[in-house]
Amino acid sequence: MARLLVVVPSPTDPPERLGEWLRAAGLELDVRSVGEGDELPDDLAGVDGLVVLGGPQSSLDDAATSPELTGVRALLAQAVAGDVPTLAVCLGAQLLAQVAGGRIRVGTEGPEVGAALVAKRDAAERDPLFGPLPMTPDVVQWHHDEVSELPPGALLLAAGPVYPHQAFRVGQRVYGLQFHVEPTAARVAQWAHGDPAGVAASPFDADTHAERVAAVADDLAAVWAPFAGRFADLVRARAGAAARP
Repeated sequence: MARLLVVVPSPTDPPERLGEWLRAAGLELDVRSVGEGDELPDDLAGVDGLVVLGGPQSSLDDAATSPELTGVRALLAQAVAGDVPTLAVCLGAQLLAQVAGGRIRVGTEGPEVGAALVAKRDAAERDPLFGPLPMTPDVVQWHHDEVSELPPGALLLAAGPVYPHQAFRVGQRVYGLQFHVEPTAARVAQWAHGDPAGVAASPFDADTHAERVAAVADDLAAVWAPFAGRFADLVRARAGAAARP
């Protein structure tokens, strides 16, 4: 069975629905919650793919502020160097952009939170993961920082009306998603009640954010569960290639 390393920078953003979809697609998940003290491997030997999720930390934090992100950055840099199938979400996407040569800053338009839509770019039609997506898939936003410059050579796959760099690919198999696809409505309620500044920047209160995510839960699953399956195909392909003499 192909093995996927799942890095959880904070217990506030576990794999949840994404984890369920990846397991259903036949992957073995090795989940490491570094925000709760789990150790990370020194390298990606023995794993066939990598997922890095989000958290309240900032990719702008230095090693003294968020020491748990040091190892995460190192694994992402190895994934880029080896073109290891990778899915980096929100904070993960910002860390990915950094290690690949892009830039992050505090969002110039303020926090972007809640159920939303993003729009595929033309290049996405030729991408194995994004090609089959609808033109404007449902997503969940929850971020205060933005990817202000993509890494050199990165391919922009999806954009949004507030922040343009919503999804990108580095190399052929390393993906960054500024948005979330994994949380339940209950998890979004937790985020909303814990982030008064983010909620204040939006038109809705905390409970309404959870209700809006619950209302699109089936649509999210219809789009992103097959996406997770296509990502699992990349991971299995790498596992198969590694197994061949």
